[in-house]
Amino acid sequence: MKYEPHEYQKYATEFILEHPIAAVFLQMGLGKSVITLTAMKELMDHGMIRRALVIAPLRVARDTWPGEIQKWDHLKGLSWSVAVGTEKARREALREDAQITIINRENVPWLAEEGGFDYDMIVIDELSSFKNWQAKRFKALMAVRPGVRRVVGLTGTPSSNGLMDLYAEFRVLDLGQRLGRTIYQYRGQYFEPEAMSWGHVLSWRPKRGAENAIYKQIQDITVSMKSGEYLQMPEKVENIVLVRLKPGERRLYDRMAREMMLKVDGEEINAKNAAVLSGKLAQMANGAVYTESGESIRIHDAKLDALEDLIEGANGQPMLVAYWDQQDLERIRERFPETRELKCSQDLVDWNEGRIAVGLIHPASAGHGLNLQSGGSTIVWFGLTWSLELYQQTNARLWRQGQTAETVVIHHIVAENTMDEAMMTALKRKDRTQDALMRAVKAEMAKAMAA
Repeated sequence: MKYEPHEYQKYATEFILEHPIAAVFLQMGLGKSVITLTAMKELMDHGMIRRALVIAPLRVARDTWPGEIQKWDHLKGLSWSVAVGTEKARREALREDAQITIINRENVPWLAEEGGFDYDMIVIDELSSFKNWQAKRFKALMAVRPGVRRVVGLTGTPSSNGLMDLYAEFRVLDLGQRLGRTIYQYRGQYFEPEAMSWGHVLSWRPKRGAENAIYKQIQDITVSMKSGEYLQMPEKVENIVLVRLKPGERRLYDRMAREMMLKVDGEEINAKNAAVLSGKLAQMANGAVYTESGESIRIHDAKLDALEDLIEGANGQPMLVAYWDQQDLERIRERFPETRELKCSQDLVDWNEGRIAVGLIHPASAGHGLNLQSGGSTIVWFGLTWSLELYQQTNARLWRQGQTAETVVIHHIVAENTMDEAMMTALKRKDRTQDALMRAVKAEMAKAMAA
């Protein structure tokens, strides 16, 4: 296929070419893979890099990046290998000595330990997956990072849980030049304690003026673009489907919230702390909760009933259903045997070709980089998530460039006066913080192109 880039795509590609260290914050659907591959091809053609490593979520590494390389005419001639799967398969991929090696993020520690890290460019697809400075993948990448000349970090959700996320992400990019070499330096300069318990800080908040100071520090290597500003996107309609617990179900929920323990059908459900309690209440809002022994106890079917109404109302039009817990997946499949979980490459093909009426996805495994817009334009959140990143990325599987429907509908099945409402509020609040960051480092394309 012939690549005819939009002006913003040309701008982003040029930004990568001109910045050896580049944070490219492109919202979903703007084509960050082809933008980056175009820059990589030009760098290789001019002898500026020899070998590149792409780090991505598993399915994106396995399906999306190879698909993009094969899709576009101007990328023909690039050699690539995918290092996922068994250790034997990964070793065979490395022996191919391809120009581009694509690996899933979970195998970064393995690759670093293999030795002979012979790459002069790294592309991190979903930079936000390196926001935990204590994670093995972060430490492994930092061990090899000093020997790499060019690094590109791609994401549409750079601060999904707040500004604290940015420390590790930019530490990987610039080795701490802009935001500090340690988390303690970053926190001390830009944050102050928000809540404390027995002398321990439970949460942090930005100091006055810190937000703008952080943005100013990273602005020189960062470009951000929002899809709605550069693409003719379909209308996005967000809908709340409210369900109410029956009196007996409400009493169980309230007792759990109040006493942090519950006994149902002889099985005990305990929450040892606030974090566990939050998870248990979210499970109960969805309709079932795990006991101490790992058994699933059914609380109500209100969400299943609402989902049935939505499926019937769709009149055969495809829809994606996002679930969170395994018990919810099992309950959905029990009620609706015709549903199909999207797990393997063939599932994705069948969905996009219209052979699946109701597809089931987990945000953590299907939230990044998968192109599902050809198969439908409706998504239903059966169980919500606290993660703005997974929430936005999952919605972007349908609300993205290439969606042929005029409207994408996002349903949220919300149990009234439960943890569901708290999660919806948290997502909206995090979205405002994220949007502020994207605006602060927004690409001033008109100014740049006029210069």
